[in-house]
Amino acid sequence: MSEKKKRIVRCLAGAAFLAALAAAIFYLNHITKLQLINRTGQTFETGMVVEILEDNIQEDGMRVGQQTVVVHMTSGAKKGEDLVTTSSAGYLFGAACTLGMKVIVIQSVSGETVITSVYSADRTMVIVGFAALYLLLLCVLGGRKGARGALGLVFTFVTILFIYLPMVYLGCSPFWTSVLICALATAVTMVLIAGLSKKAFCATAGTVSGVIMAGITATAFSRLSGITGWNVSNIESLITLWQTKEIQVGGLLFSGLLISTLGAVMDVTMSVSSSMQEVCVQNPQISRLELMRAGMRVGRDIMGTDANTLILAFAGTSISMLVLDYAYDLPFLQIVNSNNIGIAVMQGLAGSYGVILSVPATVLVASYVYCRGNREKLCG
Repeated sequence: MSEKKKRIVRCLAGAAFLAALAAAIFYLNHITKLQLINRTGQTFETGMVVEILEDNIQEDGMRVGQQTVVVHMTSGAKKGEDLVTTSSAGYLFGAACTLGMKVIVIQSVSGETVITSVYSADRTMVIVGFAALYLLLLCVLGGRKGARGALGLVFTFVTILFIYLPMVYLGCSPFWTSVLICALATAVTMVLIAGLSKKAFCATAGTVSGVIMAGITATAFSRLSGITGWNVSNIESLITLWQTKEIQVGGLLFSGLLISTLGAVMDVTMSVSSSMQEVCVQNPQISRLELMRAGMRVGRDIMGTDANTLILAFAGTSISMLVLDYAYDLPFLQIVNSNNIGIAVMQGLAGSYGVILSVPATVLVASYVYCRGNREKLCG
């Protein structure tokens, strides 16, 4: 087949994939959600603080009670109007309002009655701005590969938001849905970075293998330790979903672990696959066994640097809880056997198992793919 025909086939295959993906997203996101909370008449709108009528700051700098402020509404049914509202001094809700501050207002309108309160500072542009800046830096500093990596990242988030969440909501297994999402995200990211090549195939196969191994390890840990997806801190709210929509909330913990492991595993498998391809190109006559040994040597170096990546990541997310445990001087047996610590340990170790075990999986696949048939033609 000529190169031109190959390009046409690839374009048609890509178009068919995108069409199937668009159809799946359209179907999955046209579902009727069961109303769990009555929000009739309640909306979240934007506004700007234009006057502070009553402040709640104390002489020591602490805030007690609530502020009374005037907010100029910039969206919603009361757009353009100045409303007198309150802002609590809580750390989870409300905001320490200052003149000119942009805020989010909870607004309930019923006829002529309007009830409002400040929900939080308006962080929308900060979040969007930092995300856009990250993608811009990735494209500028990473060049073409960086731009393709950015597209892969966007695709991953699209699949999580518009495929994973609706499928789980419809009662699909969270574990196997996350495996599907990981496989899709990996395949697309690898193809964007390495094209339709053997390198991309080997890295994808290794990544999916590593992610599944992380899930198997987490399942084994769960069975032996008694920690399940029902031991998470927000289980009361999740039980409502289980009772009303039969969502498999017990599997959410493990599916989340697979998704959080994906990035680190992809990094490892692409490095190993790329290195093995380069070895094969430089020495087309290399035997399969020698190529495997070379791949494992590279993989061991990567293991040494990536062994603590996920453990530290999950430990970092638990640092507030660890500080509290330390401050209260809790006994070791109480700490190590608490559900929160057990979940953090399971996530860190299971993810690290996936990173480590993805190396031999990638090496095994790559050694057979690169050294299949005529090496001079296929190893490149």
